[in-house]
Amino acid sequence: MTDPKQPKPVMLITGTSRGIGEYLARYYLNKGYFVIGCSRGQSEISTPNYKHYCLDIVDEGKVNKIFQDLKKDIGYLNVLINNAGIASFNHSILTSIPTVKRIFDTNVIGMFLFCREAAKLMKKKSGGRIINVSTVLVPLKLEGEAIYAASKASVNTLTEILSREFKDFGITVNAVGPTPIMTNLIKNLPPEKIQKLIAKIPLGRLGEYSDVVNVIDFFIRPESNFISGQIIYLGGI
Repeated sequence: MTDPKQPKPVMLITGTSRGIGEYLARYYLNKGYFVIGCSRGQSEISTPNYKHYCLDIVDEGKVNKIFQDLKKDIGYLNVLINNAGIASFNHSILTSIPTVKRIFDTNVIGMFLFCREAAKLMKKKSGGRIINVSTVLVPLKLEGEAIYAASKASVNTLTEILSREFKDFGITVNAVGPTPIMTNLIKNLPPEKIQKLIAKIPLGRLGEYSDVVNVIDFFIRPESNFISGQIIYLGGI
């Protein structure tokens, strides 16, 4: 838990209405953070230490409103977790251009927008942590994952470059690449495809929320201030 004599740390998490994002929000609320969440839909989290925004993360005006409110009401941000993302698992021949644009808008442009605005606020307080959610599908390079994996490869590159651009502000930027987790993102995949995914993972299982939290906890520890520009893949990849 946090020290009650110190200001409550503030964390912003995207995609908190379900899945990993909701788990992260509840976990860090229990750790003593004030958590700001956002998603296209409403959140079921109800506590004075949580504030939710309904928006599309590529809507620059609405994203700016989050940070304007944050600057006015609190004045600082300790941690940003860019968790929101979408996927479309399909052969490239069957993938439409609107689908490609939607995936890149959310997974890359939306993430970049939050990184940019968070850095503006964090640098005023001389530091912060940014963690982006990638995926093991980047190094695995599986058929049917071309656009999703390409969007997350862009996340990895942005993570590495932003870590250099933000270093003088005392901000670290890292990424965690989970294996598939049984969330809404993959639960509708055919069982045989899920088994093929597991067969590609050296440690032989789907990921769990706690696996992701373990890496994020490591990235945000005070002692991790010398770790930046890293992508940690789970599952032995």
